[in-house]
Parts: sequence; C-alpha cells; structure tokens
Amino acid sequence: MTLQATTHDTVKLNPDDNVVIALRDLQAGDQAFELAAPLTGSISRGHKIAVAPIALGANVIRYGQIIGQAKANISVGDHVHVHNLGMGAHQQDYAHASANTPLAGISENRTFQGFHRADGKIGTRNYIGILTTVNCSGSVARFIAEAAEKSGLLDEFPKIDGVVPIVHGTGCGMSSKDEGYATLFRTLAGYAQHPNFAGILLIGLGCEVMQVSDLVGGRPIRADGALRYMTIQNEGGTRRTIERGLQELRGIAELANQAKRQPAPVSAITVGMQCGGSDGYSGITANPALGYASDLLVRHGGTTILSETSEIYGAEHLLTRRAETVEVGEKLIERINWWEDYTARNGGEMDNNPSPGNKRGGLTTILEKSLGAVAKGGTAPLRDVYKFGERVDKHGFVFMDSPGFDPCSVTGQVASGANLIVFTTGRGSVSGYQPTPCIKLATNSEMYARMADDMDLNCGDIVTDGISIEAKGEELFEILIRIASGEKTKSEELGFGGVEFVPWQIGAVM
Repeated sequence: MTLQATTHDTVKLNPDDNVVIALRDLQAGDQAFELAAPLTGSISRGHKIAVAPIALGANVIRYGQIIGQAKANISVGDHVHVHNLGMGAHQQDYAHASANTPLAGISENRTFQGFHRADGKIGTRNYIGILTTVNCSGSVARFIAEAAEKSGLLDEFPKIDGVVPIVHGTGCGMSSKDEGYATLFRTLAGYAQHPNFAGILLIGLGCEVMQVSDLVGGRPIRADGALRYMTIQNEGGTRRTIERGLQELRGIAELANQAKRQPAPVSAITVGMQCGGSDGYSGITANPALGYASDLLVRHGGTTILSETSEIYGAEHLLTRRAETVEVGEKLIERINWWEDYTARNGGEMDNNPSPGNKRGGLTTILEKSLGAVAKGGTAPLRDVYKFGERVDKHGFVFMDSPGFDPCSVTGQVASGANLIVFTTGRGSVSGYQPTPCIKLATNSEMYARMADDMDLNCGDIVTDGISIEAKGEELFEILIRIASGEKTKSEELGFGGVEFVPWQIGAVM
C-alpha cells in the first residue's frame, strides 16, 4: 500500500488519529493538512501536529492507538511533543491468540547460495571465530587474530571470510548459578554453534567463573568437530597461547576452507530485526517495509526474530493477539512483567525510552515508539517467545527477549541463530555484527543522502516518491537473498563488527 491521507506537508496514518506527522520542516502560520487553523509554531519534519482539540488528560492517538495523554490543553495546529504529551497509566486488552490468521504459503522454490553445515544449518558467511569465556582472555584472542593476519595465514585458505575475535567484558565477578550466568552461557554456546562460523577456537584464562570445561562439558558443541579450546594459564602464558592458537587456527582453517557455497532454500534464512536511532518516520516507512519483507520470508518458510522487549512496551497487545496459542501470548506477558520488575528494582522505569535522539526525531513516549517498532514484525502469527540467546527452533515469526540497547539485542539474536540482521534507522546508526551481515535501512531520504556510505536501502522514498510499502518490502526481500548469497553490506565493507559483541549482563558484579 501507499501512504494514505497525505499531502506534501503531512500524513495522517489512521482515520481515528488526532495528530498528523510533518513531512517537511514547517513554519508558524503555515496551513497544513486538514487544519482549521494555521500552525501555532514551527514544526520539524517527523514531528506531530494536532488536527483536533485535545483536552488536558485526553488521549493522543497515532496509528489508531493511544500514544499518551495530553499534559495541557492542546489546540488545533499545535506542536505535540514532550512539552504537552506524557505517558499516563494504560491498560491493554491482550486478547491472546484472537487474531492469529496464518499467512498463505509461497511454494515458489527460491534459493540462495549458502554454506551447508554438518548439523543441517546454513551459513551466510564462512568465518573462523576466536571465542572468549571471559574479559581476561580478550586481549590474547585479539593478539592471535592479529598474528594470523600479519602472518598471512589465511592467504592459503581463500574460501574463509576472516578470523573474528569475539571478546566481551564479563565472564567473571559473577554468580555461577543465577540468571546472568545462564544468559551468558546461552550466548557463548550460541556463537560457538553459529552456522556463519566454520570453526571456533575457544580461549579462557583458567580461573574465571565461566569455565571452558563447563561450556565444552564433554559434549560435541559442533557436529563438524571444528572446535579447539585452551586456557592461557594451562598453556603457560600469553606468548605460548598465541603460538598454540596459531597452530590450532591452521587446523580449523583446513576444515573451513573445504566449505563452499551451494544452493539452499530461502527457508534456511533467519533474520534478526532491529531498529535504532529511530525517528518519526520509522513507523511510517522502513519498519512497515521490513514487516512486509518479514511476511514474505515467513511465507517462504523462513524465520524472523523481533526483539527489544523494552521497545515493544505498550504495543505488546498487538503481538499477543497474533500469538499462535494462548500460552505463547502469556509467555510474552511474563517477559513484560519481568521487565517491569527488573527496571523497578534497578531504579528505572519502562518509559526511560525514547532516547534524546529519538525525541529530536519526533518520538515522544515509549508507547509511540513501540507502536512503530512492532511494525517490523509484519502480520504473521507469533509462533513462540524465547529468552535472550535461546536457540530458535521454530520457523516463522518469533520474539526473543532483549534490552533495547542495539548491540546487546543483536548479540542475543545472533546467538539465537540469526544469519542475517536487518536494522532500520532514522537518525543514522552505524554498526556491524560479525559473523552476521547487517543490512541498514534508512527511514528518510535526507539521512540516506547524508550517510549513503552506511545505508544499504533508502525507505524514505515511500514518502518522497510515493513508493508503496509492498514494493519496498519486495525490494528488501531480494536484497536479503543477495546478501545471504555473499554480496557484502555497507557495514561489512567498512569493517564493522569488532566491538559490537555485547552480552546482556544481568545480576550483581562481584
């Protein structure tokens, strides 16, 4: 569909809305869309304008949904933002599994060129990973990767995309029995088994809480046997660990170089869906376009993962209604309740969002931001809800619990099995997530033109050129297949991915 009720100046997203969205910077006195009075002040692109009187305490409506309550009387033509809009108490009708209409499948035999792994998973890249159990082994992991590059080790193995050190800031100073430990364990295990890694070198210090022996545990982490592990203390220090590490990398590389791209069904693609640096256009352009592409992939048998629990808050009822079963809907609400308790006991609140950048882009409350964020999930039934880093074992549209902090949320999605990431942004987020390629979608044409070296697709032309959401979603779907087959994203070309592995730290640091 194309945007409805638009002028060159504004867009009204739902007939029930009492605000419209500015599509360009407007000045005081301008007569914008269906206003009975001129603008009372200047309005920046992406911000809201009242099209009806809104009394103090009355609901402000966008997308046909409540995004907050008026903190003052609002007149027609007024700018609606943080000065006169707040988040009051809200109740949602979850109506679990009441609107879970299955999507029609697509029998067309679409394929991509992927790496077939011994466990049946399909990779979109062919990296070797150096995975660390603890921050204390992070530098040595980097030293080994640097030594491999300097020695030209991979020159002998042209089918390998590179060596990726996966380092982080935790793994010790923590309980070995709590939720934080279990979350980190799932995350590291998920990366160790990720299909975009052809092999893993696992390195610990030796005395940390997250022990190498516990991760390995006498069980085959990888069906292909391409796992080697060691601790720095047992090897005799830094230099000896680097020397041994290079030897082990060579053995892994000999296995990894045997992999080659072969046809694989599109159903083997798992996309982690993210938004960051959002603006007032996010829920109008890039997010619904990604939602349409998500539905296309699901109809082909693929999998899409929506996350960022703190950024669906207030819109969770739209997902519970699409839950495949009542139990799936209840799993999502259990996570919402956990988050309310989690933020409260840490002195925070769920309306800590939007960020200052989001607000400059026109978003006011978490309810408004969440309604736009949920659009990434399309219309498919919600098949299941997973914990952070938990292996996704169902095809279709699913949800994974995570913070709204983008690198952390993506880390969980990759650990859960995402072999592609699609990231929508209105302010201009820059990042990458080795070993999984990240496709960046610009929500507006101005930012796309300014940051074209970082953006893979402009969705702003949905507004500027009248491109339909369906057409943009189909364009994105084709990009997914090309990137999965080896075409590089902008973030890959720029070399991102070295610092974006961010496990979710839950619990006391001791």
